[in-house]
Amino acid sequence: MAVYNEAKTVATAIERALAVDIPDVDVELVVVESNSSDGTRSIVARYAADGRVRLVLQDAPRGKGAAVREGFRHATGGIILIQDADLEYSVDDYPKLIEPIMRGDVDFTLGSRHAPGRSVRVMDGTRMVAPIMNTAHWVFTWFFNVTYGTRLRDPFTMYKVFRSECIEGVEFVADRFDFDWELAAKLVRLGYKPIEIPVEYKARSFHGGKKVRFFRDPPTWIVACLRFRFCSLPAQRRDPRTDADRARSDLLPERASDALDG
Repeated sequence: MAVYNEAKTVATAIERALAVDIPDVDVELVVVESNSSDGTRSIVARYAADGRVRLVLQDAPRGKGAAVREGFRHATGGIILIQDADLEYSVDDYPKLIEPIMRGDVDFTLGSRHAPGRSVRVMDGTRMVAPIMNTAHWVFTWFFNVTYGTRLRDPFTMYKVFRSECIEGVEFVADRFDFDWELAAKLVRLGYKPIEIPVEYKARSFHGGKKVRFFRDPPTWIVACLRFRFCSLPAQRRDPRTDADRARSDLLPERASDALDG
């Protein structure tokens, strides 16, 4: 969980994540706090004594991508799930996101924000911002799919869930929201074909704390899409189904020590 200036929501986000009850799965919550200016650090410090929480304190904010990358270095579980502290997504979707991985069907799932008859972003108090962002989403999704030969609907969702082995030996460098592009791009290039699972999503507005910047971030996404299409990577993994079969014994529900990292 990457956290920066989320004093209004972070306690609720942490409590909800820790309250998730999935049979035979232990939750390990890695909280990376990026030296907030609104008192968030003192709030997350309350959870330092909780054995389920690993609290990582950065000395300065470097962006969501940098915080998530730091979280990866501290995660110890067999399945990694990325979680924000802004309550846009529901932790109630955890079980269905990890179930296909636990069964050994796939190694990588995406929580799709799309639902029939519903726009991805519906923001209270806005008339033009949400439609513009929804249109841009489809344009960027098309660009990603053409570049990587995929047919995804929401590759930029926060809910990217995967076996920890998927990123072993993979270097990540993106600091801001271009990290979403980098992670999806590199896993796809390594041969992991994600399945998309519909999740609950309630977008917050910019007045409500959304941190994406209208003019600063989109150019970095285009650069990331092209940069990570041609960057060097470790040797492509074996067929993901073979990897999943090989790891099936490690992820069977009867193993009580399985961990889910947020």
